Amino acid sequence: MKVHYFQRYHQKENVVTSNTMLMLSRFYEYNSEKFFSLINNLILKEDETPELTIELQQSKNGNESIPDAIISQPSFKIVIETKLNNHFEEDQLERHLKQFQDEDIKVILTLDPKHMKEEIKEKFDKYLNDFNEERMGKTPIKHINITFKDLIEAMEEIIEDNDFGIKSIIEDFKSYCLDEKLFPDSDKWLRAIVAGTTIQDNIDLDLYYDNANRGYSEHGYIGLYNQKSIKAIGKLKKIIQATNINNEFESKVIMGEEITQDEIRRIKEAMERSKKYGYNIGERLHNYFIVEKFIRTDFRKNSKNPIQKSKLFNLSKMLNQNKLPATEEIAKILDGKTWEEFE
Repeated sequence: MKVHYFQRYHQKENVVTSNTMLMLSRFYEYNSEKFFSLINNLILKEDETPELTIELQQSKNGNESIPDAIISQPSFKIVIETKLNNHFEEDQLERHLKQFQDEDIKVILTLDPKHMKEEIKEKFDKYLNDFNEERMGKTPIKHINITFKDLIEAMEEIIEDNDFGIKSIIEDFKSYCLDEKLFPDSDKWLRAIVAGTTIQDNIDLDLYYDNANRGYSEHGYIGLYNQKSIKAIGKLKKIIQATNINNEFESKVIMGEEITQDEIRRIKEAMERSKKYGYNIGERLHNYFIVEKFIRTDFRKNSKNPIQKSKLFNLSKMLNQNKLPATEEIAKILDGKTWEEFE
């Protein structure tokens, strides 16, 4: 059973903020040096790195007490404002400026699934520029606007192949963001899912199933992962919940159009085939992820450890295309490639 680190299915801004802070605190606990590299690269930028300063004693005059050495670090404060629908309010952001005192580095960070609307950003940045000019001699406040996707990509750039302790947490945070629709381009994401003995059934029937209590997300593509390789890719068409208890078939469409007779046939066939593995999925509520068609490929993971349950890929970023090609073309592009080539 997959362990989730982040609370699911609550889109309130305070829950999203709490989960984001939990992710950052986990990152800090894992490796403080990499955490500060993340903050520097994403927020403070290279010209404002809060690096340690080491000073040796220079001289001792009179009765003045001078230590042998001083190790210090500039103080900094990052004030965060999270929104889910880009409803940033200029007056609210202006009031946040009162949170800053005498810090050496001051940043107001705005976070949303999409980048801030240009007109709001221009107005606030102009206000902030005037605010800073009125306080000449004091450290200016910077405004940084990022998306949840920006944050995740920045974390993934910092970590390395052997950072196993944090990889699974970042992957779950990425999955959480997709589940809660914090990625506006969710239709361009591929979820690689472990498919064991049922992989041929999945390909034959153009569907994948999972226990309904594990939730679901409206990602764009499913990749069937087996033996450290994505063996087939399918564009997600529909998500259906179904049971077949005592030969009474019941279904509910979770995502997509109305269920067809052919899809009912395929779901029933998957239920029947499950019996040869020693269980009957029809007796419990399952989610059935219906794809247009699974296209075979061989997109391999070269690094040592296999994935445990699933992994997300941003196809738009990987292929450097806003409009994705047909699934057959995607499968062809990835065939023979390794995951590491796209990192």
